[in-house]
Amino acid sequence: MRSISSTVASLIVVCSLTFSSSAQEETQRGYDEMLNDTFMPIAQGWEDFIFTEIFLGSIGIPIVLVLLIVGALFFTIYFRAVNVRYFWTAILIVRGKYDGLDQQTASVSSIVVDGDVQETIRDESVHGEVNHFQALATAVSGTVGLGNIAMVAVAISIGGPGATLWMILAGLLGMSSKFVECTLGVKYREVDEAGRVFGGPMYYLSKGFKDIGNAKLGKVLSIIFAMLCIGASFGGGNAFQSNQAAAQIITRFDIDGSGSGTMIGIVFALLVGIVILGGIKRIAKVTEKVVPFMALIYVLAALFIICSNISILDDTLWSILSEAFTPRATITGGVIAVVIQGFRRAAFSNEAGAGSASIAHAAVHTKHAASEGLVALLEPFIDTVCICTMTAIVIVMFNHEAAFAYGDVIDNQVLIIETGQRLGGVNLTSLAFDTAIPGFSYVLAFAVIMFAFSTMLSWSYYGLQAWKFLFGRGHIADLVYKITFLLFTVLGAAITLDAVIKFSDAMILALVFPNMIGLFFLYPKAAEELNTYKKHIEKTKAQ
Repeated sequence: MRSISSTVASLIVVCSLTFSSSAQEETQRGYDEMLNDTFMPIAQGWEDFIFTEIFLGSIGIPIVLVLLIVGALFFTIYFRAVNVRYFWTAILIVRGKYDGLDQQTASVSSIVVDGDVQETIRDESVHGEVNHFQALATAVSGTVGLGNIAMVAVAISIGGPGATLWMILAGLLGMSSKFVECTLGVKYREVDEAGRVFGGPMYYLSKGFKDIGNAKLGKVLSIIFAMLCIGASFGGGNAFQSNQAAAQIITRFDIDGSGSGTMIGIVFALLVGIVILGGIKRIAKVTEKVVPFMALIYVLAALFIICSNISILDDTLWSILSEAFTPRATITGGVIAVVIQGFRRAAFSNEAGAGSASIAHAAVHTKHAASEGLVALLEPFIDTVCICTMTAIVIVMFNHEAAFAYGDVIDNQVLIIETGQRLGGVNLTSLAFDTAIPGFSYVLAFAVIMFAFSTMLSWSYYGLQAWKFLFGRGHIADLVYKITFLLFTVLGAAITLDAVIKFSDAMILALVFPNMIGLFFLYPKAAEELNTYKKHIEKTKAQ
């Protein structure tokens, strides 16, 4: 607690430098550099702590990834490939095929008061604030975004093409973890008198462990998760997003000068602030429109590039497959290191096992927890198996004629041989797209901004729910969190990619520790919910 509090306090102080007097303008260093110098030691220390390794011979494997992989594999086996067997059912649920199972027992007109649909308040059999599609869109907006664009580039540049295969496997296995955590998120959510929903790992850890007779452990895990979730909302859900959006704006429009990142961050903070004051309904209304549209543009562009380079597609796929086991990249640790890169970046992108998305899914309008668990398993498939893979193929195709050397990475950036520049994250992906579709980098810059914006909206909701769990549901508590969140938006735009990746990676993956421990104890509850929902579906089919 002291570590998190001191980190927040330190960063609030450094963010305040943004608004200080002209005395600091007279320094030889810019605002961005000063913020980065202050933040980097914090990011480095936190990364070192979270990625503590166990060693197999001379190869170190982060404990957090072992927990993530073992857990996902276990749930896939225990639920008999729920990620495959119920895939089509999940699609039907999103399309509204089984909405009748949530039919109300009384006929009530749809009256909206203060943003809440009164029928969901009056009918205790149906809780929730958003429909299945909105919940999926909100959660996907927290995962589909810069993790797919920037982190894939990081994984490929460090681990080579082979990292792609392990990202795909991580996505497939992660579908099972996502099912378990989101089913529990709905099962143990709380609904107040006004119909507002509060859910996520904080609640299923505390209430679920109480159900199995271990309330003290559940309380400890829920508090730890809530603290880490707040940090993750400031890091991967916010600072990383504004960092990469600012990088695209600065690069595409050739912006230079001291404090340019800071000023872009301030604009972002103002825009995000306008939306997050509206709560989950306003966030859902924005994300259900922004995410599908931007994802469609991005996917179509990727498919166009892949089809345009169909002659080298077989070589690309072969390099992805073969180098997953015999990497060409000069990376210490060989195959194991490539596996780690694939799973690490996939975990950041789809957050399966971190539990964060269950906070958004808990707000769904349903009385069957497993229905939303099945909807949620679509997330890693959309996010990692589809979009991350397309990004990876485009980057590998771009490097078909050795534009850069795999593994030649400094501060998460590779050397582009032709220009002599070092690029990383979203700028590397942007170059790959722009090379295939001249001028598309400007469209991608817009997509990056929109993805960053939607991800920040979703994560502001996740962090706020965790904040409320710790500090209460009053208006003052809300305001304190939202102001702090917006300060991190400014900070993220100002600091370097290396610093923000270290902090963001560590904050999101830190959630795995309390969440996966909880899932190992509570997965039978998810199984009960699935069996109940299956019976209802079978009855519907029989009618």
